[in-house]
Amino acid sequence: MKNLFLFCRSGYEKDCAAEIQQRATELNVGGFVKTNINDAYVIYQCFDDNGADTLVKELALSSLVFARQMFAAGELLSDLPEQDRVGPIVASLAALSKCGELRVETPDTNEAKELSAFCRKLTVPLRQGLKKSGALLNAESDRRPIIHVCFIGPGKAYAGYSLSHNSSPHFMGIPRLRMAADAPSRSSLKLDEAFGAFLTKEEQETRCRSGLNAVDLGACPGGWTYQLVRRGMMVAAVDNGPMDPKLMETGQVKHYRADGFRFEPPRKNVYWLVCDMVEKPARVAELMEAWAINGWFKEAIFNLKLPMKSRYKEVSVILETIGAILTENEIDFKMQCKHLYHDRDEVTVHLWIFPEKGVSYA
Repeated sequence: MKNLFLFCRSGYEKDCAAEIQQRATELNVGGFVKTNINDAYVIYQCFDDNGADTLVKELALSSLVFARQMFAAGELLSDLPEQDRVGPIVASLAALSKCGELRVETPDTNEAKELSAFCRKLTVPLRQGLKKSGALLNAESDRRPIIHVCFIGPGKAYAGYSLSHNSSPHFMGIPRLRMAADAPSRSSLKLDEAFGAFLTKEEQETRCRSGLNAVDLGACPGGWTYQLVRRGMMVAAVDNGPMDPKLMETGQVKHYRADGFRFEPPRKNVYWLVCDMVEKPARVAELMEAWAINGWFKEAIFNLKLPMKSRYKEVSVILETIGAILTENEIDFKMQCKHLYHDRDEVTVHLWIFPEKGVSYA
């Protein structure tokens, strides 16, 4: 297949396009980008007929900042007949065999969501047709490729596949998280999503467990602190503003009325550092670098607020700078960055210092 379909947030198509153009070029998969503003998706059309197949194998979705999900797709199926939508879609997927799941999706826009009811209705007969053709297994399997059919408009769809080990487990790449009634703010969902995006369930059990110590810089009113407390951690909440009274009643939070940029942890056994401050991204990055060089945390999750223009370029420069400074200081690390569903004009970074040492202290 020659098209790579990438889901992204509406308004971030240019950033997603710039990123896939660069990353595909690095893998020697030539092509060009097709996108429209606010469509919430990007098409990377490869020059080689099998270019998209190469990308879904060699380009890790987890390494892309602005793409929520991606799949290799054939040509746009347009003017699908109302009397038979299933037939042309099944025919276009004739080269696929024994896939484990079907997802009939739309981009994340209000216009596309109007097709959601139709997509749900189409899923059953389409699944039957794909099973009959052999493209889909009779029983779902999370170890086999996933068939994607994404309707971008009435009678218009891209059909293709993703590899289960290099794909978001979520429909449209969007996790469905519930806002807890007692959470101090909606920002709480950002950290909840971040833990799920950067750590597997098994990793969360060992690295987000009860007894670990954490610091939340810019904590007020406690949206991110709430997620740390919920996981049983002891939290130093740093902010000149007030904290949620219910959080303070848990006995797991100590409130430091201080500037997050000047705070030094009194005890050096901090495992998690989290930070969601409204500040210039370069300044936040410098703060994270300083904490890493001082050895004041083991893992960090922090947000970088984005500029209005050249967002991919800005993020790339900041991440490269963080990496260069840590390397200069002989600090081994792993770093990931994602534009999460619950992020708006910001990206979320996960930084793990000396990962080979594991969970070294509580």
